[in-house]
Amino acid sequence: MSNIVYSINKNINKPIEFKGLKAQYIWYLGFGLVALLLLFAIMYITGVNAFICLGVILLMGTMLFIQVYRLSHKYGEYGMMKKLAKRRIPKNIKVYSRKTFLQLIVKEKSYGKNVGQNITNLRHPA
Repeated sequence: MSNIVYSINKNINKPIEFKGLKAQYIWYLGFGLVALLLLFAIMYITGVNAFICLGVILLMGTMLFIQVYRLSHKYGEYGMMKKLAKRRIPKNIKVYSRKTFLQLIVKEKSYGKNVGQNITNLRHPA
């Protein structure tokens, strides 16, 4: 029996890559395969015909592989996480009081004056 060795390419500052899958997509595929195994076991134990079980699992497994590879190639290492994070950014911020903005303007003006005075004192010592 010959041993098959799969290489996992991990360079410095680069994501783990295995057979074209990058980073977290390896985990997604692994979890999906475990879920398919459990689904097959449940279907088989409940008495569903073995050929129907195999057909359903093969169809769902093919869809899983296609979807995970598609996501990996489309978004890359961090793209999907960035897209999901972007959804959580609010489109509008409602503020019912002008007090917040007025305080920002006052702080900005006073900060600018202090910086200008400090620079003047450094250039022309008293």
